[in-house]
Amino acid sequence: MDKYTNRDHPDYIPGTFNIYSSQNLENGIIYESKLKKNSTGVVLIPQPSYSPNDPLNWSSWRKLAHFGLMAFITAFTAATSNDAGAAQDSLNEIYGISYDSMNTGAGVLFLGIGWSTLFLAPFANLYGRKITYIVCTTLGLFGALWFALAKRTSDTIWSQLFVGISESCAEAQVQLSLSDIFFQHQLGSVLTVYIMCTSIGTFLGPLIAGYISAFTNFRWVGWVAVIISGGLLVAIIFGCEETYFDRGQYMTPLTSCQSGYEDGTTLQNSDNTAVSRRKRHLDAKLSTPDAMGEKGVDVSETAEFEVNNEEEATIPETRELIDGSKEHLKSYPKRIAIFTKATNLKGYGFKQYFKYLKINLRMFLFPPVWLSGMFWGIQDVFLTFYLTTQESAYYDPPWNYSDFGVAIMNVPTLIGAVIGCICAGIVSDYFVLWMARHNRGILEAEFRLYFSIATAIIGPAGLLMFGIGTARQWPWQAIYVGLGFVGFAWGCSGDIAMAYLMDCYPEMVLEGMVCTAIINNTISCIFTFTCSDWLAASGTENTYIALAVINFGITAFALPMYYYGKRIRLWTKRWYLQSVNLRDGV
Repeated sequence: MDKYTNRDHPDYIPGTFNIYSSQNLENGIIYESKLKKNSTGVVLIPQPSYSPNDPLNWSSWRKLAHFGLMAFITAFTAATSNDAGAAQDSLNEIYGISYDSMNTGAGVLFLGIGWSTLFLAPFANLYGRKITYIVCTTLGLFGALWFALAKRTSDTIWSQLFVGISESCAEAQVQLSLSDIFFQHQLGSVLTVYIMCTSIGTFLGPLIAGYISAFTNFRWVGWVAVIISGGLLVAIIFGCEETYFDRGQYMTPLTSCQSGYEDGTTLQNSDNTAVSRRKRHLDAKLSTPDAMGEKGVDVSETAEFEVNNEEEATIPETRELIDGSKEHLKSYPKRIAIFTKATNLKGYGFKQYFKYLKINLRMFLFPPVWLSGMFWGIQDVFLTFYLTTQESAYYDPPWNYSDFGVAIMNVPTLIGAVIGCICAGIVSDYFVLWMARHNRGILEAEFRLYFSIATAIIGPAGLLMFGIGTARQWPWQAIYVGLGFVGFAWGCSGDIAMAYLMDCYPEMVLEGMVCTAIINNTISCIFTFTCSDWLAASGTENTYIALAVINFGITAFALPMYYYGKRIRLWTKRWYLQSVNLRDGV
């Protein structure tokens, strides 16, 4: 029984992984682990089953095909969520729709993204991941159609609600699907591509929409999105394989090691064995006096045992695990089924739906969720501010930019974002493995936070260069470098936020990302409504100085989290295990 991979072990701490060691220590005896590793000796987390239908066992081309589709969904929904600005001037001139109204539409869009992420998340647990992509793409198509036909203020506002809902699948569902098919040590690199796709859509979306509006008319911004949404919907229906897989029903190297069976052919899994093991552990401590008292009992651990015992007693006493090696690969129609019922689905799942909503909201109790939400959310705030500044300042003297000139200002931001993604994603994957090798093979989630140092310096510097440079009319080279720095902070912060949270609570990816999306987009919505007023009241220079201070302050939260993160994970362990047990037992 390995305390690093088995969450029923009394010494288990979420977010701490024994990613290199091939040996385990139990009752003073060292034995070789039977856990699966890759070719470089990295322990695979989570441990895959022996089934060919386990997404972790998919062939490379199947994983890449699914990853590519998820990447396109991410980039496209990010682009459509940022393309409305290309039609603002035309809507104002032709129909008299005010810029404030369109700004309200942007705020509604953020609310649509954040809160629809919450309400759609339970469907992934009940009916599979694929249905959420179909729903979101369909609603996005409807929102783009409404925008293409817009003639009134209400059209521009409410169409953005549906466009926002369409992006919600890229805020949590995509991360869940990627964690279904990739291992823990690969997530940094995987999230790099995810953040890069978000950046490409966010920064190139307005540029492409600007060219579409200039060479045709503003309505084609919506019509192009409708056409692409239709093609994407067909691709999802016929090309998106379902990644939901209940690994808890299958034999894995982990369950084989725990049970003591080497061949695993007659493995019986008693869901109450975790309770008996924990009780034996406590009994042993009761008989061994130590510094904690006469009986050596940790009261908090006893309480934890009682709570978990109460929950686990509701689970059937025995369950035979499935030998996945005897399964055949599912047929193509079953692999692309629109609905994949969860193994615990009861009826139509109405009651379970609301229980899952409550479980999702429990993640607000976890400090790393708030750090992730603030890290990612504040970058969206800066996006709102510098896009507003570009549109309000750079059409006028001394810049006199055209629509194309303003749109091209997104290019240096994109370049910076790509560099930031690579730094905090691919480089951080190698870095945390290097740290683990120098930490006796133990990887701590907080290793990801080292890269916050670069963000804390480069991000504020970029805001100052752009804001002060715009106000004082510095040479364009300095301003563009500032935008590149801002983009770097965008990509780096996003990667850090998501990779850290997924490392902290690896079995609650969807739930954590849902709460992160709510925090992120609620912050963005608030600042969207105040952005223009703040700039008008304080001026460009003072506003960006304040934003730089806010950026540094929020990024600095990584320092106490680095030092106290493991303690926080230990303190929240009981909530985490309760949440996992509640979710799996719903």
